[in-house]
Amino acid sequence: MDNLFSHAASERAGTPEPAAANGLDPVVYTVVVPGAVARAFVGFTEHTHLWWPLEEHGVFGAGSYVEFEENLILETSDDGRTAIWGSIDDWQPPLSFHASWHPGSSAVWSTELRVAFRAVEAGAELRLVHSGWEGSEDPAATRADYAAGWPGVLDRFVRFMGGADA
Repeated sequence: MDNLFSHAASERAGTPEPAAANGLDPVVYTVVVPGAVARAFVGFTEHTHLWWPLEEHGVFGAGSYVEFEENLILETSDDGRTAIWGSIDDWQPPLSFHASWHPGSSAVWSTELRVAFRAVEAGAELRLVHSGWEGSEDPAATRADYAAGWPGVLDRFVRFMGGADA
């Protein structure tokens, strides 16, 4: 695949991008996985523990378990401690979900995460839009950290779903 991650920030029909906060645009990534939309949604939300790189992007590290449980995205350590990564406030399977996002911190300040799926010729497209940097202590650094982290996370998802390496 020549360009696995697309940084397109244009509006998709019916899904406008969030407005830039403090001049910081949302982080937007798009990947395509083989198979149907419903399969991609289930792979992302029900099998997260099988592909998420917890050793690099987890509160408790390798050996913990991440899952979507009721209206939460939750990580559980091997000794039973838990960390809430976010709260789901819009759940539209198999098309999309929206959540507050605050892994490793309190929900007092969180960003916004929208993940949407749609059918494309090559399979199912996942489009991630991460925004809401303005409440961070250092909005530009927070955005930069997520802009650097999401490609590796989504690459693991693509490989888990049977897609080609980036």
